[in-house]
Amino acid sequence: MDDNVCQGYEDEIQALEEEIKLLTEKKSFQRETQGESQGHRSPSDLKAQLESLEADLSFLMKLTGLQFTSHSKKTVEKTRDRTVQKHRLSGNCHSLSFQLEFQLQEMQSKEKVSSVVTDLNIIMECGEDSGVSKFVSSVEEHGNLVMFFRSLSTYAEWYEHRRRTFLHFKLAVDDIVTVPVRKAVDQGSVSIIH
Repeated sequence: MDDNVCQGYEDEIQALEEEIKLLTEKKSFQRETQGESQGHRSPSDLKAQLESLEADLSFLMKLTGLQFTSHSKKTVEKTRDRTVQKHRLSGNCHSLSFQLEFQLQEMQSKEKVSSVVTDLNIIMECGEDSGVSKFVSSVEEHGNLVMFFRSLSTYAEWYEHRRRTFLHFKLAVDDIVTVPVRKAVDQGSVSIIH
């Protein structure tokens, strides 16, 4: 081989080695600065951040009426580009309690992370309100948690208003107004309706 060609290759190798060394130093510097900014905060900074987060949480609970009482998470499957977690969540929204179970699948591609809710199961005491039962079934079918929490917040707020209004009038007119008891015949059975 010609000495000039060998010298060119050696110069290129040396330039690449220097570039590798610079990139390695740059990467280690980034790790150090990230470690300082993430893991080495002062206790007063952490306390201030915690107080800020608690204030935000309190505001959101007052605004929406949602209060979570328990949450558990279990990783079911984890690969390089996919994670599946099973969540259990319970809480109250105004005076209505709820429990949720669902799986959250997170898929990671080169540019973004996408999340999908599957196997959603909602447990609520709907009473005789068939509209709530239909709504819960629809949310379970579509796996739309945002729609569930928004609608639950609005419904629970108005449910609470109706309950208080009914209680007010019941207490105000209970001594004055009486509802007659009548019998209703339904396919041969007798039930008393108030």
